[in-house]
Amino acid sequence: MSIDLALKPEQLYTTCDLSDCGFDTTDDLETLEDFVGQERAVEALEFGADIMRQGYNIFVLGSPGTGRHTLARGIVTERASQEDTPSDWCYVNNFDQPYRPKALRLPAGKGRTFQQDMERLIDDLQTDLATALDSDEYNTRRQVLEAEFRERQQTLLNALREKAQGKELTLLRTPAGLAIAPVRDGNVVSGEDFQKLPEDEQKSIQAEVEVLQTELQEILQQVPRWERELRGQIRELRREVTSFVIADSMGDLRVTYANLPDLLTYLDAVQKDVSDNLSDFLVTKEDGSGEASGPVPSLASTNQNPSLMLRRYQVNVLVDCSESSGAPVRFESNPTYLNLIGRVEQMAQMGALITDFTLIKPGQLHQANGGYILIDARELLTQAYAWQGLKRALQYQEIRIESPTQMLNLTSTVTLEPEPIPLSVKVILLGDRNLYYMLAAADPDFRSLFKVQADFSDTFDRTAESQLLYARMIGTICRREGLCCLTQDAVERVIEYSARLVSDSAKLTTHIQSIVDLLEEADHWASKDGAQCITGAHIQGSLDAQVRRVDRINREMQEQVLRETILIDTDGEQVGQINGLAVLGLVGYAFGKASRITARVRMGKGEVLDIEREVAMGGPTHTKGVLILSSFLGARYAVDHPLSLAASLVFEQSYGGVDGDSASSTELYALLSAIAEIPIKQSLAVTGSVNQYGQVQAIGGVNEKIEGFFDLCNARGLTGEQGVLIPIANVKHLMLREDVVNAVTNGDFHIYGVTTIDEGIEILTSVPAGEADEDGIYPEDTVNRRVADRLADFAHKRAEFDRSNE
Repeated sequence: MSIDLALKPEQLYTTCDLSDCGFDTTDDLETLEDFVGQERAVEALEFGADIMRQGYNIFVLGSPGTGRHTLARGIVTERASQEDTPSDWCYVNNFDQPYRPKALRLPAGKGRTFQQDMERLIDDLQTDLATALDSDEYNTRRQVLEAEFRERQQTLLNALREKAQGKELTLLRTPAGLAIAPVRDGNVVSGEDFQKLPEDEQKSIQAEVEVLQTELQEILQQVPRWERELRGQIRELRREVTSFVIADSMGDLRVTYANLPDLLTYLDAVQKDVSDNLSDFLVTKEDGSGEASGPVPSLASTNQNPSLMLRRYQVNVLVDCSESSGAPVRFESNPTYLNLIGRVEQMAQMGALITDFTLIKPGQLHQANGGYILIDARELLTQAYAWQGLKRALQYQEIRIESPTQMLNLTSTVTLEPEPIPLSVKVILLGDRNLYYMLAAADPDFRSLFKVQADFSDTFDRTAESQLLYARMIGTICRREGLCCLTQDAVERVIEYSARLVSDSAKLTTHIQSIVDLLEEADHWASKDGAQCITGAHIQGSLDAQVRRVDRINREMQEQVLRETILIDTDGEQVGQINGLAVLGLVGYAFGKASRITARVRMGKGEVLDIEREVAMGGPTHTKGVLILSSFLGARYAVDHPLSLAASLVFEQSYGGVDGDSASSTELYALLSAIAEIPIKQSLAVTGSVNQYGQVQAIGGVNEKIEGFFDLCNARGLTGEQGVLIPIANVKHLMLREDVVNAVTNGDFHIYGVTTIDEGIEILTSVPAGEADEDGIYPEDTVNRRVADRLADFAHKRAEFDRSNE
């Protein structure tokens, strides 16, 4: 039976033959525009990009390196080029509530134009207003107002002066201001002369002075009110004179933006504010008498050196689409909360931090508004508050700029509250499958926001047509990356390597990055050889070099076996001892490792002791496998009597824990050998799981397991007796190394594909397994008969033991 179950060399490696494809090098192949093997994902991406409904954002799930980002970006970029260019967005001052800047929506490309128009307007106003207020008409009318003010003041003072003269008093100006003083013979009486006057006369003069001083005080008290009236009249005069200038300066803007009502409303507010704050545009000098001299222009240009007072007329262009064509497509590599939502910056002014609407900075959602944005999901979730901020923007379809502390109500600092901007964007998250399912389970909002799932496959079918497409893809990569072309045999080797990557001879990998890495390394070796094209030898050399760089641990572990530090036999026979196979995975590299598994049996209560589980070194899947083989034993051999067996199973010299069920068939073989006391060939190694019916089931890492045991046997010397038993279901996964295939071809090594435990035990022991007759009796001199007899003997002895103890 073992000869019949031995696999043929052609079953161990499925070669690629492109001889009928009509090309010598990849330069002869057409460029491949589409991705290979991702039809499902392409359909999902196209659907997600087409449907314009809330919540139909896209989550692209799949392994990194499958081209998910390139494909997703390519599809949305193509669609975006056919869509309308979105609007510009600006923030302007809110003259009623400066802490709540207003958002203005303008046609694409108009934002920067409007910003420049406002800068010119402010420049023009400073010049035109200064000119208007320096005109003869304005000065004349102002002088009239000022003359009226002086005449009113002088009239009252003259009347008071005449009244004082009738009482031999006078009104005079002193350093301390106006005062009333007595006169004699036309001269002001000095203090010394006043003291020489009779006391009665002094009192009379003092009384008259006090009366006039009171009247003077009443006159002087009216002066501030008259001055206020004068200033008000001058302001009205300025407003009257400048209103025509302001209206004329803004007339062109009103015509230009006549079809934008929100902008016209803003211009109305600007006009009113300019008219109310003319002093911000002018610098005046006041002389000592309170009379204002002529005005002179203030700062020359708000564009070059803007005044803090005139910043409120600037336009902060948040989104500028003047150079865009079609909808935007953005990718945010650092999706922090502020990078997505935007922020309000601050600047130092006289030792304090201040801010205004001109310091509002856009986020990527602003830049992508009206288009598409791609975000790495893992990066997004690792940034504080970024996921919450994105969700809120998508749920309410608006971008509200606020700091995380504001969002969490952790601060009461006065800051800006910009008006929210409406959001219309298609978000494309890229992440692996685990992340997608974790989000779907943990966040109830996730499924309602990301309704489109674009699932990238890791493999696709290997057919003659797909191999040719793969060859075209390889040629496309070479042209895109500037690599040497590949010969036909090199392309064949790359395709075979692609099948090896997915451990399936009937599939090819979609992990394009691995192929790109291989081609780049092969191009390096080809360049060192001075070759014009990459050959199959260069591809194989690159693969060998890749393994060489990472196989130190594998070689050191094999050395421990060769030096018999770890005990693994590759010849002879042993009862209850077998070679199991496992796979150890490192970063980008996996290799097979042989382990000695032993079984000991005795009379007991039907328990199979898993030593790995008892010491907490066995994982749940391994424990499950042991329980399954225990069930198989009881169902096959202990139907008519109790299973009176006590057995123990262990991976010898195992120090790192065991998991997986790929050794369950191996453990069952060791157990059958121990019960039947039939030795197992140590020249063979086994992998495969078993079910309760004794069927051997497929496992993972079959290529690495076979090659790991082959390397050990080859290092010790191939005898022609060595080999590996694998499940027949794993034959389609075989893509073994060339040296392994050659050894099988030469009869130096053997690989057996088994379907059942009976087939495997025959190969391992060279003893027939035996089939039960109608009465359930197995033939003499078979493995099953010896197992059944031994278990029956255990049951009989157990019964006698129980009776003797009654």
